[in-house]
Amino acid sequence: MTLKELKEFLDEKVILYNNPKFIESDPIQIPHQFSKKEDIEIAAFLTATISWGNRKMIIKNAFKMMELLGNSPYDFVLNHTENDLVPLSKFVYRTFNGKDCMFFIQALKNIYTNHNGLESVFTNGYKSNKKIEEAIGNFRKVFLSIPHETRTEKHLANPLKGSSAKRINMYLRWMVRQDNKGVDFGIWKSIKQSHLLMPLDVHSGNVARKLGLLNRSQNDAKALAELDTSLRKLDPTDPVKYDFALFGLGVFEKF
Repeated sequence: MTLKELKEFLDEKVILYNNPKFIESDPIQIPHQFSKKEDIEIAAFLTATISWGNRKMIIKNAFKMMELLGNSPYDFVLNHTENDLVPLSKFVYRTFNGKDCMFFIQALKNIYTNHNGLESVFTNGYKSNKKIEEAIGNFRKVFLSIPHETRTEKHLANPLKGSSAKRINMYLRWMVRQDNKGVDFGIWKSIKQSHLLMPLDVHSGNVARKLGLLNRSQNDAKALAELDTSLRKLDPTDPVKYDFALFGLGVFEKF
C-alpha cells in the first residue's frame, strides 16, 4: 500500500468511527453527560484514569464514580467535606482503589483552588516548548504536590520516564481536539491539536504494526514517537484523528 492509498484507507475509517455513534460504546460518553466546562474536564479526567480493561466495565465504574460525586463533579471537588469522601473509600476498579479515589479528589481540589484548574496546569507545562510530554510532566508534578501514598503515583503515567501515557493522551485528545463531528470536546484552546500525541494502546499499536506505521514491539514512549512521525505524514494538522481509525480497526473489525 502506498502512502496515498494508506491515507485514503485510514481517512475512510476516521469518517466511519469519528461520529456520535462512537460515543455510545466509548468511555467518552461519561463527560458527555455534562455541559459545564469544569464538570466535563473533571469527569473526563477521572474516566480516562480508569480506562483500561473491559470497556463496559470502565463505563459502568465511571458512572458509579460520578454518582459518588453527586453527578456534580466540579461542585464536589471544590466543596466536599471529609465526611463526603467516606463513600469514595469503597470505590474499587482493578488497582484503582478508594484511597486513590479520595486522593484524586483532593488533588483536583488543590488544582482548582490554587492552580487555576486543569487546563492551566497542562498549559503551563506546554507553553515553553510546545511539547505534550512536558505538559503531562508539569501536570503530574502539580497533581502529586500534596501528601499522597507512593502507590497512587502508578495511576499517573510519566512520559518523561518512557511511558506512552495512553490514558492521559486520550484525555488530552478529548479536551483539545477540535472535532466537528461531536465526539471530542475541543474546549481547551491553549494547546494546539497538531501537537497532540496518539493514545497508543494494544489495539492501535497492533493495527499500526500491520499497516507498517510502527515497527517497535513495545507500546512505550519510543513507539509513540515512531508512530507519531508516521501519522504526521498522513495529516500534520490533526494526527490523532487516526486514533479513531486504528482503534476502530482493532476493536470493531478485528483487523
